[in-house]
Amino acid sequence: MIVKINFIERVVLTNQVKSYLYTVIAILLWSTVATAFKLTLQETNYMQLLLIASLASLLSVFLVILFTRKLYLLFRFTRYNFLNSALLGLINPTLYYLVLFKAYSLLPAQEAQPLNWIWPITLSLLSVPLLKQSMSSGTVIALILGFAGVVVISTKGSFTAMQLTNLTGDLLAVGSSILWAFYWILSLKDKRDPVIRLFYCFLFGSIYNLIIVTVFTGFQPVSMKGLILAGYVGMFEMGFTFVIWFKALSLARDNASVGIFAYLTPFISLIFIHFVLKERILLSSIAGLALIVGGILIQTFLGNKRINVNQ
Repeated sequence: MIVKINFIERVVLTNQVKSYLYTVIAILLWSTVATAFKLTLQETNYMQLLLIASLASLLSVFLVILFTRKLYLLFRFTRYNFLNSALLGLINPTLYYLVLFKAYSLLPAQEAQPLNWIWPITLSLLSVPLLKQSMSSGTVIALILGFAGVVVISTKGSFTAMQLTNLTGDLLAVGSSILWAFYWILSLKDKRDPVIRLFYCFLFGSIYNLIIVTVFTGFQPVSMKGLILAGYVGMFEMGFTFVIWFKALSLARDNASVGIFAYLTPFISLIFIHFVLKERILLSSIAGLALIVGGILIQTFLGNKRINVNQ
């Protein structure tokens, strides 16, 4: 009996270590994407960036499905699954990334990225009317700290003047968090394999994005550097990294044991933003981000009723 228990403990430990390994890879990849956004937007417009990136995401997720021998699952769907995927694909990648990429085209990366990171707070707020959940004390504290963080970042700490540096960009960055929260809530009702669900989101999203580029901008020449960067954004922000994250969660003892590490992402991202984009990181950016992430962590530990943001 002792031998059997020890063997089980070793297996669990091994899976948990693998989970941490996948988590580290996902966090490091996500930490580079704010920098990649800005670099790619120097090569092409935000609508064309989204089209190229969504196609790269679609290809990368399809290769994962092929490699894991789940191709047969692509043909198992109901009418509800089909319609749900059409709606989810409209929200993510189309509307969410259109808004987010436009925000990045208007703001410094160190400003756009933290403002987008209020989505866990937005998610908890939307879960009250949409999922009939009660608002916990942790959510209220998170809301106050998150709002304070947004003000600090948007005003660059200039509280006396209270002058927003770019109101349109700030509203778009915050608005993207609302779209992402809607996407997660609607995803909860779709019980298919998450990778299959992701594939259909990118399939529909790519169709929408193709229509948008055709109607609004037309196809413009893109340098090889731009194509590579847009492909990188598609694979490692929108597509493949989510597969790695799903794998980390599936191997973990519980989602919280790895989910907590996701909040290191925006801080690590500031390092890439500073050294690659040469942005001087403002103290207000760090302070505002700390308020936002601190609010999210308080919400995580104090909230008795909350949906799982790490699904």
